[in-house]
Amino acid sequence: MPVQHNHQGKLVLVVQRDGDMRSLLCDVVREMELQVAEAIEGNEVIQQIRDLEPHVLLSDLLIPGGGFDYVRTIRALYPSCPIILLAELGDHDAKAEALACGVRAFFVKPVRFADLQQAIIGILDGDWEPGA
Repeated sequence: MPVQHNHQGKLVLVVQRDGDMRSLLCDVVREMELQVAEAIEGNEVIQQIRDLEPHVLLSDLLIPGGGFDYVRTIRALYPSCPIILLAELGDHDAKAEALACGVRAFFVKPVRFADLQQAIIGILDGDWEPGA
C-alpha cells in the first residue's frame, strides 16, 4: 500500500540504465499516483530536467555519464531539483560523498520500495532531512 500524500500528478524523473529495474522503479512511483519520466544516461537527464522541470530526480549513481561529477553538475545547474540517489551495495564512502554533493536521500540497493516512497513524499512535503 503506497504512502498517503497530496502530491498526485507531480513529476519524478527516474534514471536507471537497467531496463527491468527502471521499469520497476517507474511502477513504484506510478503506484503513488505521481507522473514519471525516464532517462538512461547523464546527458539525457540534464536535457530532461531543463525541459520537464521534475519535482524529484531518482537516479542510479552508476549510469553512463553518471557518478558524483554528474550529481555535482545537476546540483549546479538545477539547485532546486531534489535528488534521490541509488548506489550499489558495498560502497561505504558513497553516502558521505552523495550528501556532500547535495543529495537529499541516499539508498543502497536493494532498496525497500516503501522506504523509497516515504523519501519521495518527505521530499515533496519539504520535511525530509538529507541523509535520513
